[in-house]
Amino acid sequence: MASRPLQEPAFLILSALAREPLHGYGIAQDVEASSDGRITLRAGTLYGAIDRLVAAGLVEVDREEVVDSRLRRYYRLTTEGGSRLAAEAERAEAQARRALERLASRQPRGGTDVAPGRLDGGVVPA
Repeated sequence: MASRPLQEPAFLILSALAREPLHGYGIAQDVEASSDGRITLRAGTLYGAIDRLVAAGLVEVDREEVVDSRLRRYYRLTTEGGSRLAAEAERAEAQARRALERLASRQPRGGTDVAPGRLDGGVVPA
């Protein structure tokens, strides 16, 4: 049985950790940048999602350090987390490719054809 697709915040957290271990604030900044500002993770949401990813074996604690008398915990992607992220990215890419192919081949009402390769709705007379 295939695993359920990841929610977008979980996908973006795994993606943020794909390059290097990050602490919570670094993850939140990366998620916001990667989503073009659509997703802003507040502390409770962020650490709740991280806890679920840790429990699922997709993320683990890399190290802890004290900065300005505060504990900073860094997280890293596990091997299983990297595999899951790759599978999710491939699934999303395949779905996007199918959607674009369907858009490129659709026939608008009124008897005109959408120009091949034009996804902007450009119409060529019939």
